[in-house]
Amino acid sequence: MAKTKSVYVCSECGFESAKWYGKCPECGEWNTMSEELASISSGKGNVKKAVSSVQKVMRLNEITGDVEKRISTGIKEFDRVLGGGIVIGSLVLISGDPGIGKSTILLQICEHLGKNKFVLYVSGEESANQIKLRANRLGVFTENLAILPQTDVGTIVETIRTEKPDIVIIDSIQTMIYDECSSSAGSVTQVRECTNIFMHTAKSFGIPIFVVGHVNKDGAIAGPKVLEHIVDTVLYFEGERNYSYRILRGVKNRFGSTNEIGVFQMQQNGLQEVENPSLLMLSGRPKNTSGTCVACVMEGSRPILAEVQGLVTATGFGTPRRMSTGFDYNRMAMILAVLEKRAGYYFNNMDTYINVVGGLRLDEPSADLTVAMALVSSLKDMAVNEKVIAFGEIGLAGEIRAVSHCEQRVSEAYRLGFEKCIIPFHNYKGLSKELKVNADIVPVRTIRDAFRALTEE
Repeated sequence: MAKTKSVYVCSECGFESAKWYGKCPECGEWNTMSEELASISSGKGNVKKAVSSVQKVMRLNEITGDVEKRISTGIKEFDRVLGGGIVIGSLVLISGDPGIGKSTILLQICEHLGKNKFVLYVSGEESANQIKLRANRLGVFTENLAILPQTDVGTIVETIRTEKPDIVIIDSIQTMIYDECSSSAGSVTQVRECTNIFMHTAKSFGIPIFVVGHVNKDGAIAGPKVLEHIVDTVLYFEGERNYSYRILRGVKNRFGSTNEIGVFQMQQNGLQEVENPSLLMLSGRPKNTSGTCVACVMEGSRPILAEVQGLVTATGFGTPRRMSTGFDYNRMAMILAVLEKRAGYYFNNMDTYINVVGGLRLDEPSADLTVAMALVSSLKDMAVNEKVIAFGEIGLAGEIRAVSHCEQRVSEAYRLGFEKCIIPFHNYKGLSKELKVNADIVPVRTIRDAFRALTEE
């Protein structure tokens, strides 16, 4: 007979306590303790028994190196973020805003995997008929896709044990229920226990499992932070509702790099790959217009070109307004201070706006010089040549500091038709002789040198 009692669980880290705290003793977050009913069972659950297995001790040199077998999803951008494909026995968490395309891309993957793999799609939010309608719209007609509308974890694990699918998709983890937990679906305890059971299932049976996770109002993955520690890979879908493109970013990956991104475009028949995102970001760029410059940032091993627009206008208020979209606000304030102190461009009575076209967010310091170029171009009403690209980190002394992967950035810009590259002086030494001959490269030491290079065109 199971007994029940009330416990207080932190929604951030999963810390449990018999009494309520205003501040979580474990993670230090405020107002995260919520009351839940916890059941104490005298025996172990049948689900955990089903997925548990005795493992013998193995020495490192006894383990073969070909354990990490990967399965291609048929979508190159998705494989890139995963590190080359799906690893056998891995647990992958896919999260993102509602309607961003999580279920869509997983159903599209089923079409390719269904050619030689048996896929089990477990849905806790949609009925089988609803999934069939969406599959018809996306062009998914594989016969090796089985649909299981179910939320009970015990039934799902038993189905996996009997059907022995090659790949399992759980949509979504917040709808799953473990009957030995008395709390409601989506609670901290339920999400943690259900994820633990799916993790043991993936490892014991050697079946890769994809888990869809919702986000909270702050944009973070709903559920305790321990949820991200349990899974092997965390993928996050980014994108704005007003833009058609989506970015799949690897936040955590035990089997590959977390710096890679995949770019997709939402169309009527689902998500389509964007093999050259730079052309997408630069499409429709205005010509001979002040306040615009092109940046080149690195997303993993891929250089991406993005247009940065700046607008500087006289303020109508006592305090000038500052606004930044797609670029860090504090970083923009620092660049404005350096421009005033080190270069003599004054913005103290000017409203300043920065926008990265296409909804892309530039978190890399190499975009500092591009932002400064766009701001000064708008302030002086002087257009930057459309064939010019600039990148580099700006220091507080006004110096242009070196950035990584300079040769890849210059090569990408040259390939896309840019004729002049303004780069940090210390990066110029490491460029190949062939690139120095073919491209017009201007190394600069300070921001004054960079602006001087624009006027010498």
